[in-house]
Amino acid sequence: MKLALEQIRPDTDSSFHILLTPRLSDVFLWHYHPEYEIVYITGANGTRHVGDHISRYEGSDLVFIGPNIPHLNFDYGVKTDHRKVVVQLKESFLGDQFWQAPEFSAIARLFEMARTGISFHGETKRTVGERLEALATLPPFERIMALLTIFQQLATSTDVTFLHGKTVTNAYNLKEQQRLKRTYQFIEDNYQRKLDIAEVAALTNLTIAAFCRYFKRMTHLTFTQFLNQYRISQAQKLLILDSNVTEACFASGFESLSYFNKIFRRVTGENPLQFKKRHQV
Repeated sequence: MKLALEQIRPDTDSSFHILLTPRLSDVFLWHYHPEYEIVYITGANGTRHVGDHISRYEGSDLVFIGPNIPHLNFDYGVKTDHRKVVVQLKESFLGDQFWQAPEFSAIARLFEMARTGISFHGETKRTVGERLEALATLPPFERIMALLTIFQQLATSTDVTFLHGKTVTNAYNLKEQQRLKRTYQFIEDNYQRKLDIAEVAALTNLTIAAFCRYFKRMTHLTFTQFLNQYRISQAQKLLILDSNVTEACFASGFESLSYFNKIFRRVTGENPLQFKKRHQV
């Protein structure tokens, strides 16, 4: 598990990048990138984890995420036959002066609001979802015009929920990325045993207080919250592979079944037994 800096390049003959149903449902991809991202997923129930916001979506989801906000892939843990469209683009995808035109003032405000992460619901989600699914079939000129129409619809919609709560302004530097990679590798190697935060702090050459501040700034979660979420992701895999709830609890590093049930519901929106029954063939 890594907080990955995703490298994104525009498609050929295009100023942005489209992904159609990338199969990442078995991958816990906690990542960030300097590009904006629109995600539409349908035919699925899953976890919406954007920055420090965690919630469940049912049936479908439409989210617009600003630069450098850490987020989990929206198809993580999804086992149903779903469809997903991801559009990734730089703020300057049409040139630095583009947003200064008065005709695009609403879209410019939308991009500013997206720096906190936005979820759309209702009729906006349905109609924009249909337009996003059609994007890849269009010639380049029609595709960019369709995307601008999508932005205008999002910009004027009232079917909006803000997710992240605060703007991420700075990308993570190389030293911080490497420090976080060491931390995540340590979690991956040791999550099944009791972890002392002093041990993890020493790994990064920080005091406990400094490490806690650093980790919260980087992930927007406390170390305990992140460790619990990683353990829950491992428990989900075990439950799907036919472990019972007690086995999954202790094999994923939890020391108390009641605490495991509490954290599982907090992270996933359901208890472990409900999750296991839902994924039984």
